[in-house]
Amino acid sequence: MSEVAMELIDVRKTIGKKEIIKGLSFTIEKGEVFGFIGPNGAGKTTTIRMMVGLMKLTDGDVLIQGNSIKSNYKEAVREVGAIVENPEMYPFMTGAQNLAHYARMIPGITKERINEVVAIVGLEKAMKEKVGRYSLGMRQRLGIAQALLHNPSILILDEPTNGLDPAGIREIRRYIRKLAEEKNVSVIISSHLLSEIELMCDRIGIIQNGELVAIQQVHDNVETDNLMQVEMEVSPRDKAIELLKDHHKIDATEMGSKLLFQLEKENIPTLIKTFVKHDISVYQVGITKASLEDKFFDLIGENTIE
Repeated sequence: MSEVAMELIDVRKTIGKKEIIKGLSFTIEKGEVFGFIGPNGAGKTTTIRMMVGLMKLTDGDVLIQGNSIKSNYKEAVREVGAIVENPEMYPFMTGAQNLAHYARMIPGITKERINEVVAIVGLEKAMKEKVGRYSLGMRQRLGIAQALLHNPSILILDEPTNGLDPAGIREIRRYIRKLAEEKNVSVIISSHLLSEIELMCDRIGIIQNGELVAIQQVHDNVETDNLMQVEMEVSPRDKAIELLKDHHKIDATEMGSKLLFQLEKENIPTLIKTFVKHDISVYQVGITKASLEDKFFDLIGENTIE
């Protein structure tokens, strides 16, 4: 059975008369990478702020390694490291000087621990360089090293790949996976890059209008892996769209001469037979595995994310 690193219990936030967060309950397991996604204004940042005690909960609780953020704040947040977007560093200081400066603020951080976190994020060769000369990806890695100094069991990253080029994104992804797999750190990532979340995360939580829409395994889920993105060229299209909607509760999208929709793999042959039975000609069928992006929009609808 998996160990729980963090648990949200009926977390609510009301500002004025408006309920912003509406009873969120979910767990983060030890050593997993958990993606927290949703459209703008869904409540991701508000939830993250409450997770680490930067914003007061209206109701509910957050348990970090069993410690309540409300009644045992110091013990709870001791287990958390966090960076938000681009970490702020002193550009005129070297990487080593920056980490030494931050280490002085936390009791008990040894030189050995600094060297250990530098090795975890792979920055050994850059420690003597001034941070002003670092690439954005290197600064993100230094930010992660800083967040890991006090040996937290949970790392929260808000938009960790924001502004990075593809090489930088790949770098950060590699180190996040390494942290989870080798150091058993639970990593919570908030991001808009759904393709990256799919590559990085073990599970995802989708939030919309302050409510949890779904929690899904990203991989090894037979049910979701079976869902296919289907592309069909049929005639007459109007009749096919109507049949899909009325008989199969499927909303198809028209793209040129083709229809796009999602369907379980085993149901595709039956659908083709149904089309033929209703005098709908099928000229072409293409299938691909539905991506996380497809599943995301299927759950929350279109036109709701930047």
